Amino acid sequence: MTEPIHGVVVVDKPVGPTSFSIVRQARHATGARKVGHGGTLDPLASGVLPLCFGEATKLAQFLLDADKEYEATIGFGVETDTYDAGGMITMKRSAEHLDIDVVQAALARFVGEQAQIPPMYSALKRDGRPLYAYAREGTTMDRAPRTVHIHALALREFMKAPARIVPSPAREGVRDMNDDANVACPSARIVIRCSKGTYVRSLAYDLGRAVGTGAHLTALRRTRSGPFGLDGAVRPEALASAPLPVVSPAAALAHLTTIVVAEDVAEAIARGQVVTWQRAGVLLGGFPADGSGGPLVRILGPGGHLLAVARQGAAADAIRTLRVFRAFGAEGPSPDALD
Repeated sequence: MTEPIHGVVVVDKPVGPTSFSIVRQARHATGARKVGHGGTLDPLASGVLPLCFGEATKLAQFLLDADKEYEATIGFGVETDTYDAGGMITMKRSAEHLDIDVVQAALARFVGEQAQIPPMYSALKRDGRPLYAYAREGTTMDRAPRTVHIHALALREFMKAPARIVPSPAREGVRDMNDDANVACPSARIVIRCSKGTYVRSLAYDLGRAVGTGAHLTALRRTRSGPFGLDGAVRPEALASAPLPVVSPAAALAHLTTIVVAEDVAEAIARGQVVTWQRAGVLLGGFPADGSGGPLVRILGPGGHLLAVARQGAAADAIRTLRVFRAFGAEGPSPDALD
């Protein structure tokens, strides 16, 4: 019998399948009952997709909150209803005047905190239905701007020679707008480091408006999600092979502020008993005076296993755990802790 997996396996998702189809493939390949992912990638996107197995499925909420890094290619002169290459063309405009300096100057405006309007073709819900369901019915709805933070934007290449954009196989023929479906447009390849909730498709759309030509996303590859990069990532077909490169729950959250507690404190936290930060032996500081809590803290047991995640409070405050984990060693699961 195969030993259960309790940890994170980073998959290099190819263009085409949905994130959930990769999860289904992982369940089938490994026989794991509990598998989730740490951040959706659109079918037309590729790259880092953290898969959480077993006890590590409790990590998903913290992985979703992590910053992301992408390599994106943006085609100018064409807008689509999905803001990417899989949509129907809604506008064409000449982009012959564009050069690297114009694009570079426009990109600089998007660095920092800003309000971003999500695309209609997104999974955000309104009255219990995803926005893309309304969009497919031809309904456009007002979307409230969301605050996102773009930490860095770098222009890697500007391709003045037009790149050929072809229809998405998933929506064959929908790109026609009074003429041929194949469209040529100059493009730029950029690298983005951004906060959770940032839509790179919306960034492409907004950049096109900023330079006056319109634009859409033609390719997207996620190169990092929180602590996980492409180094060590496996192709989906490798999920059926053993051994897999499993990152333990403790290691998956190594980027968080960390404390190690004594055995008696670890047992009390595991049982749900009241334990103050002072009893835990830590005075980390750095929490807001308004009592809203400080940074996320990774609490490890004396053996280095991940015990819990909590938000730092004042010394006399009780540790209010966001998630409590069964006993796993620093390098992986302890056999006596498994069902």
